[in-house]
Amino acid sequence: MTQRMQFLIFLSTFLGIWLLFHVYVGWRLWSLPLFDSTKGHRTLVIALAVAYAAYPLGRYLYGIGWTQGGKVIEYGGAVWMGILVLLVSALGVVDLVTLFGLVLKPWIVTARTAAIAVALFLSVVAWIGGQVKPRSVAIEVDVPNLPPAADGLVIAHLSDVHLGALIGTRRLRSLIEQVDAMEPDLVALTGDLVDGHASTVQAMVPELERLTAPLGVYSVLGNHEFYAGADRCRKLMREAGFTVLDGSAVEVMPGLWIAGVPDNGRRRVDGGNNGAIEKALGAVDEGAAVVFLQHAPFNEQVIAEAGVGLMLDGHTHGAQIWPAHYLVRREYDHLSGVRKVGAMTQVVSRGAGHWGPPMRLFAPSD
Repeated sequence: MTQRMQFLIFLSTFLGIWLLFHVYVGWRLWSLPLFDSTKGHRTLVIALAVAYAAYPLGRYLYGIGWTQGGKVIEYGGAVWMGILVLLVSALGVVDLVTLFGLVLKPWIVTARTAAIAVALFLSVVAWIGGQVKPRSVAIEVDVPNLPPAADGLVIAHLSDVHLGALIGTRRLRSLIEQVDAMEPDLVALTGDLVDGHASTVQAMVPELERLTAPLGVYSVLGNHEFYAGADRCRKLMREAGFTVLDGSAVEVMPGLWIAGVPDNGRRRVDGGNNGAIEKALGAVDEGAAVVFLQHAPFNEQVIAEAGVGLMLDGHTHGAQIWPAHYLVRREYDHLSGVRKVGAMTQVVSRGAGHWGPPMRLFAPSD
């Protein structure tokens, strides 16, 4: 499947779900007193149509060079995206309780109004959560076969920064300062460093060059690097001094290897990345300690059985905005933090940035 086809599938799926959310919220607002008139209905339809178009329009305008106006429109659309998710969730709870208006009829208008108020309040909380500096989380891991010289080695794991129109140089500079404060021996980037505009991130390469460590900076591509152009993203990462692991492995010190694969999606070509995993680990010395980088947290069992001691992932954002956790968990059973898979330790980062809404609710960035 080509990169263009992958992006078109992603875009059409997103826009389809986006449309259904707007239709549902419009349906539930239609009969509320504020909109229960011809003028109110007209205002509601126009407002929802504008809101539906804002985010994709803003990204398009930014991409063709109308940067300031596009950025403002994209940001407004992104905030609305978060509000809409919370509106759908809150109104959906009311529909479940009232069986879509079949019971508790005298209370339906009050309940839906209260749901809107709760959603708006949570939107403010989520927006504040999206502006908070990412947490620095310290995790101590026992890695099988680790050579004595690597005991106490510090890896800074950074994922899902989503640099682009909405997350720029100032946020990047702050993240690099946080990484430097950890005094890492090695830095691991597990994808989605770039969001949708590779040209914007290209201008940040001088800042990215400041991200260094004695044993090097290693990265893999996430799904958004493919949307932005995989070759271009590889190039800018290499210009920044990163080693891009494309189904490859590097011995960072005697007896310790770091391997990684680019994002390939669970159902894309190559059997869900199994071939790339085998290729990456094929060069590793038998009995060596291995740190494995992959964007999305899947194929854990395959990777653990291959002898990997530590697996680092991102992609999930910890679901970013509650209650999206319940949906994301259907695809990925481990959303964030640490777990054991056989003898291997898997660590999934919630990410240092955000995609879409500049908001986080009960899923702080790290």
